Amino acid sequence: MAPAHRCGVDVREATIAELVVAARAGDRGAFTGLYQRFHRVVHAVALARVPACDAGDVVQDAFADAWAKLGRLREPAAFGGWILAIARNRATDAARRPRPADVAADLAVDPPPRAEAAAALRAIRELPDTYRETLVMRLVEGLTGPEIAAHTGMSPDSVRVHLHRGMKLLRERLGGEGGQR
Repeated sequence: MAPAHRCGVDVREATIAELVVAARAGDRGAFTGLYQRFHRVVHAVALARVPACDAGDVVQDAFADAWAKLGRLREPAAFGGWILAIARNRATDAARRPRPADVAADLAVDPPPRAEAAAALRAIRELPDTYRETLVMRLVEGLTGPEIAAHTGMSPDSVRVHLHRGMKLLRERLGGEGGQR
């Protein structure tokens, strides 16, 4: 990677492609702009696959990989899909790693107010991939349908359908566990 320098890109106004090109040229501010635009959706991808205590590490690893491999990205405008693929791979790697027994035991004992949220997140993680990520983006990260569409490349109608069907499945699964109110 080239030494860090400013390329004069206005991070707030630049397109994703412009930020990628500037970051490739060594502009750390441009890469920070990419992080600011995508960290919530990358965090959602991580939460959909690993425990919350590991999600931050997955986000950090995904962006570190992206910074190191930015020169390999063929189409700068495709950064969103590319960083999400990196995040999925890092989350899968993290989920496969064995957990130390003491950490796993600590995670098994949720404080009472968090127990329901943990149960819901476990139920979300058991949903098909097509619904899991969009639900976490919406319910945990608070992204709107249009924001999810913009970050994932899905159409707004597809996002709406995934959210609707995912919520229906989630309600069924939580209802089956006595979660119906």
